[in-house]
Amino acid sequence: MPKKLEQIYEGKAKILYRTDDPDLVIQYFKDDATAFNAQKKGTIADKGVMNNALSTTIFEYLGQHGVPTHFVKKLSDREMLSKKVAIVPVEVVVRNVLAGSLAKKLGRAEGEKLSHPVVELYYKDDALGDPMVNSDHVLAFGWATKDELDAITEYALKVDVLLTELFARHGIRLVDFKLEFGRHKGEIILADEFSPDTSRLWDMATGEKMDKDRFRRDLGKIEESYREVVRRICGA
Repeated sequence: MPKKLEQIYEGKAKILYRTDDPDLVIQYFKDDATAFNAQKKGTIADKGVMNNALSTTIFEYLGQHGVPTHFVKKLSDREMLSKKVAIVPVEVVVRNVLAGSLAKKLGRAEGEKLSHPVVELYYKDDALGDPMVNSDHVLAFGWATKDELDAITEYALKVDVLLTELFARHGIRLVDFKLEFGRHKGEIILADEFSPDTSRLWDMATGEKMDKDRFRRDLGKIEESYREVVRRICGA
């Protein structure tokens, strides 16, 4: 196993550590919770443990179905061994149901099913509030090449199909989600995490929110909702 070395990055939800293998890093999942570009901060008990468990299951599932990811191995309750990537500075959001910021922007009620998945791109810059951009911006500013952007879009839509089906089998509606991609040895692969932090998940029977909106909107039962998602998807 690679040896854990010094910390190289700390974000809002994770810490990255270098290893003695230059191609691998260790990703540590924190309990810190933020919303509205870190304007709201708090802690969700055992969030790191739950997000690591769910991300492990999701990455393994996607890898088995032809989506390349940075995941190598779950090391502990909070640590994941991952391939080292150069993150593409563009977040990808896939929406299946009208909710959140899009519902607010359009003045429409949450819950409207979209006729087809909507893919949105956001420039990763906390100071700017991660502004929405389009493919022309991505290409014009050199954040990704045309081939890379095509691969990112193709993978994002494939992830949507695979995970919509997976979550539905466990009684959860995949409303929308955010993905990040990176370059590893010249290839685009899925990176970061997949968790209730980065997706909207609604119970299919009750419509109850099971994701970070419970933190954003002070709905309570945050830990319980995360735990229920993990129980259904991971069987834990």
